[in-house]
Amino acid sequence: MNAPDLAGHEWWLASRAAGIVAMILVSVSVGLGLANAAKLIPPRSRRTLIAIHEQSALAALVAIAAHGLLLLPDSWLHPGVGGIAVPFVIDYRPLAVAAGIVAGYGAALLGLSFYLRRKIGARLWRKLHMGTLAVYLLALIHTITAGTDAGTPWLLGILGATAAPILGLLAFRATAKPAPRAAA
Repeated sequence: MNAPDLAGHEWWLASRAAGIVAMILVSVSVGLGLANAAKLIPPRSRRTLIAIHEQSALAALVAIAAHGLLLLPDSWLHPGVGGIAVPFVIDYRPLAVAAGIVAGYGAALLGLSFYLRRKIGARLWRKLHMGTLAVYLLALIHTITAGTDAGTPWLLGILGATAAPILGLLAFRATAKPAPRAAA
């Protein structure tokens, strides 16, 4: 068996790797956020796991930026800045790529909103944060429909392994009885 010739595809491979890392980090952050919201994190561990939630979200933003920027010098795609920054500009799988671009902007807005929490108030911040699931879904759609690895068992395994806990936590939250409110 001969090794495939990867010469000339270095930027595409690096971008692909950054995208997969971004998806894993987003999944970790979303999962920890859902576990915290469902009050499944023990009080002793809460501070540490919230820090991991925040840091994984920030690391995901770096990986998302790398995913797009590493495509700029790609000799096959030639996306240009508009192709990685503006939905529907690129000719390559425009709907799938647009889902990723919108997810990237949404992730940036939601991830960085943490630093505005005191200014906008906790209630509005929580409402904004509910958009995380839509961003996660768009990122998942982008991963499954835009990438050349979309149907490979290894990528489907990664996506399944990261999506299963999120789906489980969503089901738990949807079926859990709300805690009684304290009297005012």
